[in-house]
Amino acid sequence: MNKMKYLSFTAQPEAQETLLAWWKGLQENHGDRAELRRCRNRTEVAFLPAYHRLRLSLGKIAPIKPDDLATVAGVLSHVKTPDSSHRFSQQMASHKKESDRSLVSGLRFRRLLKIDDSGELYGPMIRIVRLLDGTANIPSMADGLYWWNERTKKTWAFDYYSEAPSEK
Repeated sequence: MNKMKYLSFTAQPEAQETLLAWWKGLQENHGDRAELRRCRNRTEVAFLPAYHRLRLSLGKIAPIKPDDLATVAGVLSHVKTPDSSHRFSQQMASHKKESDRSLVSGLRFRRLLKIDDSGELYGPMIRIVRLLDGTANIPSMADGLYWWNERTKKTWAFDYYSEAPSEK
């Protein structure tokens, strides 16, 4: 099998299947999930066997950025329900029930976009997953976290404000 030069959870079916199978395994193994959920940063995630199972599985598909994958693994442990109906950046702009306000406020979203170091995404992204009641498009969110850069930020901004143009 030829290795891809990069990893994409949305563009590579094998990577997406591996990620989703790992996440489903967390739902069945409450101990691993609890350990990951207790982590305060991605360094602590890197100390856990559950993370290394994901890293080794994905390493067969493409080269891995270990720190960014640890962020993905830690944040995904907080996702309760997968939802592939919209991209993650659009889900953040979706409205609260019986309200015209987005689940993730414009202010919180802009603060997220100001983060340059992907290591600083860990806490804010967990809070956002909680605001979404644990529901997220897993491959979309994973790609955004894994490839956090100016292009990702711009794409997320276009998606978010297309869904919530009046969010200030």
